[in-house]
Amino acid sequence: MTFNKKRALEYMSRYNLDVLIATSPITITYFTDMSCWLDPKFKQYMMMPGASAHLTPITTFAVFPAEAPPALITDAQFAANTINSWIDDLYLVGSASSDNQFSPKAQSDSERAFFSSLDKATYHEKPIEALLNLLQSRGLTDSKIGLEMDGIHPDLKTSVEQNLPRASIKDCSNLIRLIRMVKTEEEINRLAKATEIGEKAADESINSARIGGPISDVVQTYRSKIAEQGADFEHFAYSLRGSGIATEPDYLLTDEDFLFVDFGCTYRNYVSDSGFTLAMRPLSKSQIDKYNTLHNCIQAGIETTKPGVKSSEIQTAMSRILDKKNVRASLPHGHGLGLEIRDYPIIVPKNELYIRDNCIEIPSDLPLEKNMVINLEVSIFRLETGALHIEKSFLVTGNGCQPLVSQDRILPQSPKS
Repeated sequence: MTFNKKRALEYMSRYNLDVLIATSPITITYFTDMSCWLDPKFKQYMMMPGASAHLTPITTFAVFPAEAPPALITDAQFAANTINSWIDDLYLVGSASSDNQFSPKAQSDSERAFFSSLDKATYHEKPIEALLNLLQSRGLTDSKIGLEMDGIHPDLKTSVEQNLPRASIKDCSNLIRLIRMVKTEEEINRLAKATEIGEKAADESINSARIGGPISDVVQTYRSKIAEQGADFEHFAYSLRGSGIATEPDYLLTDEDFLFVDFGCTYRNYVSDSGFTLAMRPLSKSQIDKYNTLHNCIQAGIETTKPGVKSSEIQTAMSRILDKKNVRASLPHGHGLGLEIRDYPIIVPKNELYIRDNCIEIPSDLPLEKNMVINLEVSIFRLETGALHIEKSFLVTGNGCQPLVSQDRILPQSPKS
């Protein structure tokens, strides 16, 4: 299961919540392990000309009570997307099949479970009606509700509040992000697989790099290789002669190039993010010295990473290495990985901000916890005619951290002749 049920229950108990209600596509996927390609794309005006650009996701609510079974509210037409979800209590919006004799022959256990859920599902005209029916069935209409409000359509938020006058409804958007930042075993496995796929594809794609050839050949090879392994393209970014980061220009590689390269893919909804230096020729001694400084910077971050250490302490340890070598034009940092390219914690210098919603208010300088998956990265741009980059992924263990997968960054990467 991707959903960290134990951690969710701990947070609900700590902050006195009876039920969590997810509304965003990312969080619904996290709660349920189901997704629909339309959910992060479909906007209100796309079916109602003149309406707003707010998202109108197919799946409206995922509901997780502390002391009752969870449930999912989704459009009946797209209910098949729930076939692999661990939640089997469906509240469907729309009409049931007009053919009451419809009884497909299921081919697998998951199909049989899905059609069994479909047989037991209740149908409603509107998502809010389904939510009210669901909460009434669980005795939760006057409960303490954590509602994810980030990105929710204002009309839907108002409708929830007006139809539940006796409930205490609090925004729990950031509370959910804190639940998400510690990964389950299944999440760790998917993140490791995504990272492994991306790493292998990137290693193979750099052999497409040719002096005088377009970097788009490298990108296309990367796209093909991750697809062969069952992943989707997330990004492949590069520097143009050291002057910043790009993804679209069809740059022609030269025999002077050494480039920042950053890449990622998505495997079963989970995102990888890695990076290295692509060198089209041997680096000078000065450039190698700077590359070694970046490597030592990452190593300092690794040695500092362990449960209880604050995020900013890792960044400070990395920065000290650069300061000793008088490398100024760089911001070593890091971040969590998960369903998005960046999850909490964010490993940057300490600021005075707080992570807050109606449930929580804590300093943004989060301490690390076991089973976080984090990235550490450092780059130098505008270095003569190129840029240097190292980015690697790690799993926080009980007393330190370990590589999420093997990622060789001892030297820059070069095409094999």
